[in-house]
Formats: sequence, C-alpha cells, structure tokens
Amino acid sequence: MAYPKSYRYTKEHEWIEVKGDLATIGITDHAQHELGDVVFVELPKPGAKIEAGKSFGTVESVKAVSEIYAPASGEVIESNGELQNKPEMINNDPHGAAWLIKVRVTNAKGISDLMDAAAYEAYIAEKGKETSA
Repeated sequence: MAYPKSYRYTKEHEWIEVKGDLATIGITDHAQHELGDVVFVELPKPGAKIEAGKSFGTVESVKAVSEIYAPASGEVIESNGELQNKPEMINNDPHGAAWLIKVRVTNAKGISDLMDAAAYEAYIAEKGKETSA
C-alpha cells in the first residue's frame, strides 16, 4: 500500500495529517497488518486532552492489544464513532475511513520532525530486515 505523502509518521506506526490547527490521527497500514484482524478500538471522547508521545487509546486484535500513541498534543474534537461498531474498518482502510481521532493541535512542536512517507517506508523495510535476520 502506498503511504499518503501529506501524512507524517511515527516509529510506533501512527500517522497524522495536519491542516491548520486541526489534525487527523490514525494507525498505518503496516500497523494493521502486524495486528491482524482488529476486533475492538478504545478511543478518547471529545474534549479529552492528548499529549505527544503518550498513549491515548488501544486497538485490540485477535493477536494482541496495542497502545496508540499521540504524534502531537491537543484536544480531541472528534472520535471515529463508526469504529465502535465496525473496528474491522482499520484493516480495510487504515489511511482513510478508519481514521481514529481529530484533534485541535495545541503544540505543533515535533510534528515536522516525524517521518515523511519515504522515510517511513524505509523505516519499515529496515525493521522487516531486522526481524527476518
């Protein structure tokens, strides 16, 4: 899967797309592939504060429960309610309809330091070599 060039990526496999002071956050195709079939998602409610580098929710698959880490600090303005009834959307469209939360960014510091699509693709390719070695 091609990784959207307008997104920035974390080493924990989250993505963020920033437009002005609003950001959309999700997990990457690589993350959903590693997780396997997603069966439950726990997300913060609107009004919740998230902090860059800290966990803000979980994704549960048939294999494991994984923390989701915030790529930026801000206030949650919307959680993707569709994922409560259809968590498998994450497996089908992780970079689109299965976004997790929308945030009003309060501190954009560090977002520009996140990986762009090419750097993220190189990162997961390198990680793949390490695990197969």
